[in-house]
Amino acid sequence: MTQILDGLFKVYEERVPDVRKITQAMIDKGMVSDQTAVVNDHIAFRTMGVSHLGIASFEKIFLAHGYSRKDFYHFEAKKLDAYWYAPPSSDLPRVFISELKVELLSDSAQQTIKKYTDSVISDPVDALNLDDINQVTRFFQTPLWSLPTLLDYENLLKESEYAAWVIFNRYYLNHYTISVHDLPNDYNTLEPFNSFLKSIGIQLNTAGGEIKTSKDGLLRQTSSVANQVQAKFSGGETKKIAGSYVEFAERSALPEFSNLEVGKLKRKHRREGFETSNADKIFESTFTSQLKK
Repeated sequence: MTQILDGLFKVYEERVPDVRKITQAMIDKGMVSDQTAVVNDHIAFRTMGVSHLGIASFEKIFLAHGYSRKDFYHFEAKKLDAYWYAPPSSDLPRVFISELKVELLSDSAQQTIKKYTDSVISDPVDALNLDDINQVTRFFQTPLWSLPTLLDYENLLKESEYAAWVIFNRYYLNHYTISVHDLPNDYNTLEPFNSFLKSIGIQLNTAGGEIKTSKDGLLRQTSSVANQVQAKFSGGETKKIAGSYVEFAERSALPEFSNLEVGKLKRKHRREGFETSNADKIFESTFTSQLKK
């Protein structure tokens, strides 16, 4: 699984300039020695909830490599469902997979999406040898449907910015997440880390506040605003649109382990899972309202 994740990350960091910018600044500040020293809390993917695609298809890749499905989340206003997946070992990141409930969109939006996704007539993951690292890595970068027109993209954008993102970006890695609580003391909470991010010119997602906090106060999250990519649509038109972004998570010790010294805290001692209200606002890192600030 590590090789698959490395392949994913290579394409992601080339597409998202903020990734290398943040890592280099962290190295300059002495927080980490290199990219491999950054603890990745989780990675996230977006999918379309239509026949042969969506979570039911995509999760097979991770389940085959020892991940286990955990909590379910529903986002009513955004018409999304999601699950998170626990890794088989603590050196691997958690995985968060969301899915657009296409059937809840307007008829015109459904028709636009299915104009592209109806070309997928069987589950593409079933055709993969999931033990073949190169084959699986290529799959993440292989378009499953044709490029959309700019008009279709913009029409979807009006109703569901998530739908528009997926129809163009497909299965690109949506974000990876720096585990802030694993950084040195001066930077291991979000307040000083966010100040550091802003000092190097990283724009933060302000939906729901810069820091999104779970009801129990034990999971706090921040994210950057997505880097824009120059998208080329099927008619040859080009437009700058939202690509991917970086997230930052701070997980506190569970109450029963709050007396442990920071140096002795392991992943199993900290708050697990995710929080619907936090994730709801993190999704907006790719939204026009954040890009146009």
